[in-house]
Amino acid sequence: MSNAFVARMTITLDDVTPVVSRVIEVPLGIRLDRLHSTFQAALAWTDSHLWELTFGHTGFGIPDPSYGFDGPLDARKTTLAQALEGMRGKTFRYLYDFGDAWEHSVKIQGIVPADPNEIYPRLIAATGMRPPEDSGGPWGYAEKLEALADPAHEYHEEALDALGDDHDPHAPPNIDMIHASFAALAKKWAPRTRKAK
Repeated sequence: MSNAFVARMTITLDDVTPVVSRVIEVPLGIRLDRLHSTFQAALAWTDSHLWELTFGHTGFGIPDPSYGFDGPLDARKTTLAQALEGMRGKTFRYLYDFGDAWEHSVKIQGIVPADPNEIYPRLIAATGMRPPEDSGGPWGYAEKLEALADPAHEYHEEALDALGDDHDPHAPPNIDMIHASFAALAKKWAPRTRKAK
């Protein structure tokens, strides 16, 4: 039932300038671990760190048995539709990399019937290039950008090492790469057709 509808949402990387955001559509019945994979593809993160989706006061991720019962609920066992059920607002959070703490605000723009001619997840719009991984979170990244722009800055060389001399925070996102990543996810998640015996 819930795959007959799609949720259109805007993901915005908090506290990063210039603005980094994506507008995407996903099936309402998508599992939360797959929503995480979709966000990774949309922002071209490398999926090499811990993550958590938070709806209200409830966190979802991949539970680690060593945390006992204090960790997040299992994202593989919950769909977006289920997670949104008890929520009053239309916004939830996505945290990627607990060290750098890349926080994303995710706002549901609307829920509409799925287009049978479209393949989901689907990219609607993309703005801004995300910061490089392990660049110190929003504040560390801002400091590195400042140092990178000023050859006389005492940390200019460190910023060059961390970001690269060709890093341009104003560069447009690689739309073709996002489309290709989404197509690969859609293919991977497509229902298997059973062969008749």
